[in-house]
Amino acid sequence: MLNYRHLYYFWMVSKEGGFARAAERLDMAVQTISAQVRELERSLGQQLFKPLGRGVILTEAGQVALSHAEGIFQMGKSLVEAVQDAATGRVIRLAVGLSEGISKLAAHALLGPILDTPDLRLICHEGELEQLQAELALHDLDLVLAGQPLPENPNLRLISERLVSSPVAWYGPARLIDQDTVDAFPRSLERLPVLLPTGHSALRASLDHWFHAQGLQVRVVGEFEDSALMSVFAARGLGVFPVSRLGADDLGLMPGLLLLGCCEGVNEDIYAIRTRRSQHHPLVQKLSREAPRMR
Repeated sequence: MLNYRHLYYFWMVSKEGGFARAAERLDMAVQTISAQVRELERSLGQQLFKPLGRGVILTEAGQVALSHAEGIFQMGKSLVEAVQDAATGRVIRLAVGLSEGISKLAAHALLGPILDTPDLRLICHEGELEQLQAELALHDLDLVLAGQPLPENPNLRLISERLVSSPVAWYGPARLIDQDTVDAFPRSLERLPVLLPTGHSALRASLDHWFHAQGLQVRVVGEFEDSALMSVFAARGLGVFPVSRLGADDLGLMPGLLLLGCCEGVNEDIYAIRTRRSQHHPLVQKLSREAPRMR
C-alpha cells in the first residue's frame, strides 16, 4: 500500500521547491521530511529528486509522481467539501470543466438556466481537455464543456454530445464602426484592427478557413484564449472581434459595442462531455434540456 503521508511530504517538497522550505512550512525538521521522502522512493523503487546546486529538482519519475499527487490531493480537498455539503443537506454542487479555447461568454450563457438554483454551489475549472477528461473520469467533475467532441475511444466510458451550434457575428467599438464599414462588411475587416481567439479554440480554425474563402487579408492585433477578456479589450477600442450569438447576450455588460456583420457559414459548437453517472445529475440534465433552445 502507498503511504499517503510520505506522498504528502514529497508533494510539499515539490511545491515549496526544497526540503528546507517544506520543513519550515510544515514546522518539522528537515531530516524528518528527508527520511519520509526516502521511504517513498524506496517503496516506489525510483529516485524522485536529484541534486542541483544547493537544492534539488524532480527526476522524470518525480515529475510523474507529482502530477499524480496533484490529482490525489485535489480529490482529497473535493472529498472534504463534498462531505461538508452533504452534511448540511442543502447545497447542490455542480463541478464544471471548461476546456481551453472554449468561449467563456458562451459557457456563461449555457450555464445561465441553472444559476438561479437555490443553494447552488458552482465550481468551474479551466484546463486542457485531456486533463479535464481525467478529472471527469475520476468523478471530480460532473461535466466538461468543450469546443470539440471526444475522439472515438471504446476504453473511455464518457459521453460526448453537441449542446449548441451558434452562428458567429463580428462586433466592435463605436469609434471603429460606422455605416460605411457595416455596408462594406466583410471586406471592411481588411482595414480594421482584428482580435481573434488563439489556436486553442476550434472556432479559430473555422475563422481562418472563412478568411481564406472570402479572400480576406486581415491585420490581427490581438489573440485571446478567453472570449470575455477579448470583448473587454474590444470595448476599450483595441479592435473588432467575433462572438457567437449565444455569447453575444453578455455583451450588454460592455456598452459601446456595435454589430458589424454576420459571419455566414461559421458557427461555434459547444459539446457536453460527461460520465454515465453524472448524466443523472439533475443540473446536468437541466442544461441538456435547455441548451437546444439557445441555438
